[in-house]
Amino acid sequence: MTSGSLAQRRGPRLSRGRFRRYLWGYFFVSPWIIGTLIFTAYPLIYSLYLAVVKYDLITEPEFVAFGNFTRMFADDIFYTALANTAFYTFLAVTAQLLVAFFMAVLLNQKVPLVNVFRTIFYLPTVTPTVASVIIFMYLFNPDFGLFNQVLGWFGIERIKWLDNPAWSKPSLIIMSLWTVGGQMLIFLSGLQAVPQALVEAASIDGAGKLRIMWHVTVPMITPVIFFNLVLGIIGSFQVFTVAFIATNGGPVDSTLFFVLWMYRHAFENFKMGYAAAIGWILLLIILLFTLLQFWTSRRWVYYEAGAP
Repeated sequence: MTSGSLAQRRGPRLSRGRFRRYLWGYFFVSPWIIGTLIFTAYPLIYSLYLAVVKYDLITEPEFVAFGNFTRMFADDIFYTALANTAFYTFLAVTAQLLVAFFMAVLLNQKVPLVNVFRTIFYLPTVTPTVASVIIFMYLFNPDFGLFNQVLGWFGIERIKWLDNPAWSKPSLIIMSLWTVGGQMLIFLSGLQAVPQALVEAASIDGAGKLRIMWHVTVPMITPVIFFNLVLGIIGSFQVFTVAFIATNGGPVDSTLFFVLWMYRHAFENFKMGYAAAIGWILLLIILLFTLLQFWTSRRWVYYEAGAP
């Protein structure tokens, strides 16, 4: 075999200039790589270690293998927290998608000052969550809250929104609709990307606005719907701040969500191993639902020819 053919099999040699550019590239991305290894990879691996030990931050860790998981599945609170989180996730995500899509349709119209309205509807998204929750706690107040005052105009009895187990989760779902501005913007970008030729063709064929919306617009933005759906479910399974401030899991554990339950074990009971096990179960649940969504998306998500 000649030296020329051997060099071809080994591939082109990396020049000194290209090697230097590669080094500079890795140098500039090294802060991100180092940060990911320190603040993401290491805590993830360490939490897996904590999940199989009994650790209270004071005594030495005691290896218990799958003891934390066995204890978790035998705990009735586990199923309560899981049911609360599932109830919140499926209703909140559905409501968020519908409200965000409706707002995007309204803000996609060519009206004066439309950019001002888009900014106004997006502003709650950048408002601190704690401030928003405190405002809603006043709105939901059973004695002088605005919601009960409006109900009183129609002769409806006052509702103990956050103090009634039947209304506590719906109240938090209503709170979540305050911050759908991000999903609204994504829907808006999807609506603006719908080919106008298809809309005009359907209109010429006699289709009304509702039929155009259902048979043309919605199928064309199914990738956007899918994107918001995946991120919405992931975020809703991790709901914490709203419940922690507004109800602290009450009343009668009706808003005790999975992450709040994990927080209590970790930072109130100092059961770090048990809390880590809860976190890994939550990770597996989110992963399962995400994979399920990607699997089912083949049946309803439409991509144009040539799109990934």
